[in-house]
Amino acid sequence: MNSRAISAALATALLLAVTACGNSEEPAAAVEEAGKSEPAETASSSPTPKPSEQSTFALGDKADIVDEPNDVSFDATVIAYTQPETGPQPPTEELGGDTWATAEIKVCNVKGQTFSVSQHPWSLAYEDGTRIEVSGLSGGDLPKPEFPINDVSVKPGDCVRGKIPYPVPGDSRPERIVYAPESLDEPLEWTIPAK
Repeated sequence: MNSRAISAALATALLLAVTACGNSEEPAAAVEEAGKSEPAETASSSPTPKPSEQSTFALGDKADIVDEPNDVSFDATVIAYTQPETGPQPPTEELGGDTWATAEIKVCNVKGQTFSVSQHPWSLAYEDGTRIEVSGLSGGDLPKPEFPINDVSVKPGDCVRGKIPYPVPGDSRPERIVYAPESLDEPLEWTIPAK
């Protein structure tokens, strides 16, 4: 099953769970999240989570996010971007790239309810508007430690850190790493240096 199908299935399951159970004590991961690393919105008229006033960061900068409707405060950081990533065999033609790149990500639950994270809300953005999403692959010779592909719970005080692999064209470099969970009104972006 591809990552878009998994994302759609997760979003549908989340909607059904929220509708059937009212308010959930544990925010589910949403799509783009098709494993998005952030808590999903609940059916409520409360305001959506807000990151600290900025939405663009440098690599290594931490974005602080308060999700009042789901009673959670968390932070997200893009620690590093590596292209080409050495070690793994080149991606196959059907993945659309000829080399691997990785974004090293860290998400921490500062306080509040447990929530889920995954690779799916993270993508690469190029100057020409191209977006490269996660491949949905794990294991084998992909760089370690891997950021979870499927939803992983993050309790208050815990963090999840790892690398997300992307099949990319070796002759171009993305401008930004984009984090766009459904729970945020506006995506957060980390600028990738030219080299």
